[in-house]
Amino acid sequence: MSRTKGTVEAEISKVITQWEKDYLGRGSVSVKADILRDMVIVTLRGVLTPAEYAVCGTREGMLSVKRVRADLVESGVEDLKRMVVDIAGEEVKSFFTDISTQTGERVMVFRLVKDLEKTFK
Repeated sequence: MSRTKGTVEAEISKVITQWEKDYLGRGSVSVKADILRDMVIVTLRGVLTPAEYAVCGTREGMLSVKRVRADLVESGVEDLKRMVVDIAGEEVKSFFTDISTQTGERVMVFRLVKDLEKTFK
């Protein structure tokens, strides 16, 4: 049986949630993956802790939180890429991420070698 786009998106959301818990020690409030052309876009809500929000009150603190969080994700990026490849069946060409210190959301973008969305049409 062939998998649907929604099934693949749900599987990616699930493994990234588990990765956060295993690797970072806590998970986001919600994780949603969307496949768009050659990209898997993952939105994570509720990423920051109350202490991190407090530190983000100053520009220096905000930059510090962004830097530390980016370093944490980058240190585990090979695992993230491998999980996406295992589920999507397409090689990851590049990875981008950023976090909003105002909303506590993180966005991850996995650029794939091929257009994954076409395989579901």
